[in-house]
Amino acid sequence: MGIIVQIKNTMNEIWNSRYSVSEFVYGFEPNEFLKNELVKNAPGKILLPADGEGRNSVYSASIGYEVDAFDFSSAAREKALKLAENRHVRIHYQIADIDNIDAFYFDNYFDYIALIYAHFPSNKRSIFHRKILEKLKPGGKLILEAFSKEQLPRTSGGPKNEDLLYNIEDLNVDFNFLSKANICKTEIILNEGSLHQGLASVIRVLGVK
Repeated sequence: MGIIVQIKNTMNEIWNSRYSVSEFVYGFEPNEFLKNELVKNAPGKILLPADGEGRNSVYSASIGYEVDAFDFSSAAREKALKLAENRHVRIHYQIADIDNIDAFYFDNYFDYIALIYAHFPSNKRSIFHRKILEKLKPGGKLILEAFSKEQLPRTSGGPKNEDLLYNIEDLNVDFNFLSKANICKTEIILNEGSLHQGLASVIRVLGVK
């Protein structure tokens, strides 16, 4: 237990340090894939795990979605709430992680869940994906964009640990209970703040619970 707590504390320090700068390191504007999907659908309740500085939450709220988000970085939450205030929208943003999300969110509650660059190690990934989708209503929609394992040598962003990167085979297993699931790998040009710039290999998932 002590080792787990130490790892969590170290990760918190890393992300708090990253988010403590005045710059919005992933930019102010929403992820393009998420933006394009949200405008196709009627606004509803949406959950954005690992939402960092809040660009995606604030955009979702600005087009009428009822937004809940969480991250384990207090510095990220502070910036997200400030961005929401500046954009004159309201978001509900918690400090949470995979181990305590049940304390904040009901099962079968959200119309949408958006996982945008929410990366987890292989020993946590499938557990998190199953657990987070318990919060999605039957008929609710999943939207995911994450870096593929082919991203590892690239400098356009993402984890520098292959275990934190994804492949289609693993995500097919994680989301095999979704109906109408579409999982694909593609290359895109990122332009999201200073840390997401250039040609990138990503995996995208669209599915219905």
